[in-house]
Amino acid sequence: MSRIIIATPARLAVERRLVLQILGIGSLAAMGLAPGLVPRAQAAEQSLAWPKNAFAQKNETAALDALYEKPIVVPSDKVSLDVPEIAENGAVVPVSVSAALPNVTAIALLIPENPFTLAAYYPIPEGTEPSVSCRLKMAKTSDVVAVVEADGKHYGARKQVKVTLGGCGG
Repeated sequence: MSRIIIATPARLAVERRLVLQILGIGSLAAMGLAPGLVPRAQAAEQSLAWPKNAFAQKNETAALDALYEKPIVVPSDKVSLDVPEIAENGAVVPVSVSAALPNVTAIALLIPENPFTLAAYYPIPEGTEPSVSCRLKMAKTSDVVAVVEADGKHYGARKQVKVTLGGCGG
């Protein structure tokens, strides 16, 4: 004799909850095991050391000397530096740099009037588009200097940013 089981909405809801609970427990167990199975992400290139000495310099020449062996920077129209003329808040000045140069290996941003001149340094891995955007803190009105390293040479662009209280241009 066979029994006929009638699927009622209440019975389906109970079975669905049971299936969801089993799947939830299984996924929690899998997550507990996963860290040992999945390799950790590694930085693109560990050989590029952080230029600690360059970040400690208090003027542009010293920072470039500490950052590069040959600190000669040639102004170039192939380096695009986008900064506002007037910054309402010196704590968050938007800066974008891109370069139309081959074989770019690094982009550095310097602010000569800051207590420490080197504000940012970005190693650019091979095959990456040489473009960075960030927000920098500026102590007062100053030039923003972008230095792009390409094929062992250094190309730059410079623009002045007026830091004002409230953006009134004073």
